[in-house]
Amino acid sequence: MKKVIITGIVIIAALAGIMYVLNKNKTQNEEQTAIVGQKNAAVAVRVEVADYKDVNAQYIANGTFAPKQEVMLSAETAGKVTRVLVQEGAHVRAGQTLAVIDGDKLNVGLSNAQAVYNNAKAEVARFEGAYASGGVTKQQLDQVKLQLENAKNNLRSSQLTASDVNITASFAGVVNKRNIEPGSYVSPGQQLFEIVNVGTLKLQVNVDEKNIGFVKLGQVIKVQSPVLVDQEFVGKVSFIAPKADGSLNFPVELEIKNNATNDLKAGMYGTAFFGSEKSANALVVPRNAFVGSVSSNQIFVVKDGKAVLTKVVSGRTFGENIEIISGITKGTQVITTGQINLLNGTAVEIIK
Repeated sequence: MKKVIITGIVIIAALAGIMYVLNKNKTQNEEQTAIVGQKNAAVAVRVEVADYKDVNAQYIANGTFAPKQEVMLSAETAGKVTRVLVQEGAHVRAGQTLAVIDGDKLNVGLSNAQAVYNNAKAEVARFEGAYASGGVTKQQLDQVKLQLENAKNNLRSSQLTASDVNITASFAGVVNKRNIEPGSYVSPGQQLFEIVNVGTLKLQVNVDEKNIGFVKLGQVIKVQSPVLVDQEFVGKVSFIAPKADGSLNFPVELEIKNNATNDLKAGMYGTAFFGSEKSANALVVPRNAFVGSVSSNQIFVVKDGKAVLTKVVSGRTFGENIEIISGITKGTQVITTGQINLLNGTAVEIIK
């Protein structure tokens, strides 16, 4: 009996010891987990310091050159192409004939219309003489005059149709595409030639709301192409959009006179330089410091180890730097990466 009691006491003591050790370990684990949790709660971010910098005061915008004029010439009538008078790359003048379509059937129709018109004209002359002598009534004379008017309109229509056999350039330019050969059969509306004029080109760029107020119609702008690095061109502002797009940018169109050898080609990239080349000293932060986009005017700054969402007033754009007019001061740490994981007041850990 004593053995049983002693054995029970030993077992109970052992279980109590095990429970004590387990509870102690649990407490230690919870404390360690809490420490790790506090450490992991801080979001890793990178920062840069807002500071005054000497920046180029010019606003630079990029776009693609396009021809001032381009047109796709189509067939006006059906028929077989008898002659093609130009090749791709040929310079053509306004009104120059580019191709001729077989017009024999159209010429027959024109001859018939001319004969009907001549007959109706003679008939009117005969009825006018008869009416003067009382041989015909006024109603009969009016009837033949109406027939003459119809014949005249049919003749004019036949003349216009017959002239459609000549495909002519509507303006001076260069043949960029030729889609026909002699002997081809064409239908009305079929595209035959593409003519472009690159003597003058257009460059459309986007100007943001902070700089659009400095752009005026007729303003002369320096333009360059990265392909022609040793050449500089002059553009004149020909259009300023009255309405911004979804990104608060305003499309602006420039007209650029090409050089004598037409070195600028449609499709090349172009850069427009708005404003003077003088440098300016401005308080700036990186573009990627802004939450969402520059137009949001919101950035996260670091205060007491936390991210604080701050409203600022942004100014001019200097490449990848944005001017700050108000909202923060020099020396403020602004968060440039990791904003997607931040809320106002989130603890942060600055990494290099």
